[in-house]
Amino acid sequence: MVALGAVIATLLGFALFYGLKGKKKSIDSSMKSSENRICKSDSGKSTDIIIVGAGVAGSALAYTLGKDGRRVHVIERDLRQPDRIVGELLQPGGYLKLVELGLEDCVSDIDAQNVYGYALYKDGKSTKLSYPLGSFNSNVAGRSFHHGRFVQRMREKAASLPNVRMEQGTVTSLLERNGTIKGVEYKTKTGEKHTAYAPLTVVCDDPLLFRGLGLGELYCKLPFANHGHVVLAEPSPILFYPISSTEIRCLVDIPGQKVPSVSNGKMAQYLKTVIAPQIPHELQTAFISATEKGNMRTMPNRNMPAAPYPTPGALLMGDAFNMRHPLTGGGMTVALSDVILLRDLLRPLHSLDNAYSLCKYFESFYTLRKPVASTINTLAGALYKVFSASSDPAREEIRQACFDYLRLGGVFSSGPISILSGLNPRPLGLVLHFFTVAVYGVGRLLIPFPSPKRLWIGARLISDASGIIFPIIKAEGITQMFFPVAVPAYYRAPPVK
Repeated sequence: MVALGAVIATLLGFALFYGLKGKKKSIDSSMKSSENRICKSDSGKSTDIIIVGAGVAGSALAYTLGKDGRRVHVIERDLRQPDRIVGELLQPGGYLKLVELGLEDCVSDIDAQNVYGYALYKDGKSTKLSYPLGSFNSNVAGRSFHHGRFVQRMREKAASLPNVRMEQGTVTSLLERNGTIKGVEYKTKTGEKHTAYAPLTVVCDDPLLFRGLGLGELYCKLPFANHGHVVLAEPSPILFYPISSTEIRCLVDIPGQKVPSVSNGKMAQYLKTVIAPQIPHELQTAFISATEKGNMRTMPNRNMPAAPYPTPGALLMGDAFNMRHPLTGGGMTVALSDVILLRDLLRPLHSLDNAYSLCKYFESFYTLRKPVASTINTLAGALYKVFSASSDPAREEIRQACFDYLRLGGVFSSGPISILSGLNPRPLGLVLHFFTVAVYGVGRLLIPFPSPKRLWIGARLISDASGIIFPIIKAEGITQMFFPVAVPAYYRAPPVK
C-alpha cells in the first residue's frame, strides 16, 4: 500500500435532532436484532464459493451469486453492525449498480438521504454542482447513510437465501495445495478452529483502516440541503455530507505523518484555530462545539492501485484489492461494479473445479474492470492533489482554475460531475477535462497581457498538471485503462469442462 501522506481526523455526526431523537435508536436496535438472524447454519451442504468478508462487496457478491444458484459460505470476522466512517456516500452510478443487483431496498428504512450533487467552497465563494440526472427516473440519486446500517441490510438480504451461509469467524490462513487455494482455515467467535473448502475463494475482507465513533447531538443544517459540501481549505479539502435526517459527517484531511494528538487537546485546538475559520459560517458553531467535546479519532488513509496476483482457486475484490482517496466517494461504486462483472463472468460456468483454467479466465476480470475502476481511482487521486493547498504559484493556479472552471456551469461542470458520480466514468473524458482545466488556467494567466513571469507560471502549470495525473494513470495501467481491447485477457473465453 502507498500512503498518500494524509491522515483524516473525523468529526463523526453533527446530530441535528429535529424532534427525531428516537429514530436513530430504533433503527440501530433493529440492526442489532438482525445479527442473530444472519448466523444460520448450512453445514450439511457442499460449497461452491467461499467469500471472506461481508462488507459491501462481500455481501453484494454473496447475494447475487446466491440468486444464481451458487452455494455460498460467507465468513465475516464480526457480524455486529459495523462502525465505520467511510462507505457512507453512494454515488448515483453506484445506486444504479445496486438496482441492477436487486439490492436497492437496502437503502430503505435506514434513514438514508438523497444526494443530488456537491457544493464547492473556496475563499468565501461557493458554487453548486448538480448531478446530471435529467435522463433518469426520480429515484436515481446519490445516497448517504450510516455505513453500518447499509451493510447490515445487505447481510440480511444475502442471508435470507437458503443457499447462502453466513458465519462469524476470523480467517487465519488460506489452504493451499500444489499452488492452488482449496479453501480457508478460520476461528469461530468461540475460538474453535475450522476449515472450509470450495473450488473458489473470494477475499473481500476490508483492511481495518477506516473506523470511527459518534459525536454528541448538535443543531446544524447544511447550507445546500441534500448535497455534499467540499471546502477547498488549507492545507487540504474538508468534506461535509448528511448521513441521516439528523446527522452530518465531517472529514478533515491532515497531510503528513505527524498528527496533532487528540488526548492532549492539540487536535481540538488545531481544528478550532486552523480549520474552523475556513468552513462555511453556518457550520462553524456546530463544528467548534463538536471539537470541544473531544469525541474524535484519527485514522490513516491509504491509496492502493489494483495489482492483480492471479492465484488458482482464489480472487481478490473490494478494499482487499483496490482503494482510493475517499474524497470523491467512489469506493462503493467500484465495488458494486466489480460484483456485477464477476457475476456475469461466472454465469456461463457450470463447474468451478478446474482451478487453473478458471484462473486464466479471471485475467479478463482484471482487464474488464479497468476503464471504470481506474477512471474513478484516478479522479479521486487527482482531485485530492488539485484541491490541496500549495505554496507553489503554479499549483495554486491549478487549484483556482479548477474551482473557476466548475463555476462556469453547463458542460464545464456537468462533464466532470458525471464522471465523479459514476454515471459516465470514461477515462478519456477525465483526461480531456483535466487538461482543459489546465489550459483554462493558462488562458487566465495570459489575459489581458502576458508577461514573462506569467508565461513561466503557465508553462509550469501544464507541467504540474501532467505531474499530477500521469503518475496515477501509470500506476493504474495505461493500456488496460485506455485500450483494454489491446490486452489479450480481454478476450478470455469461459473454460470448457
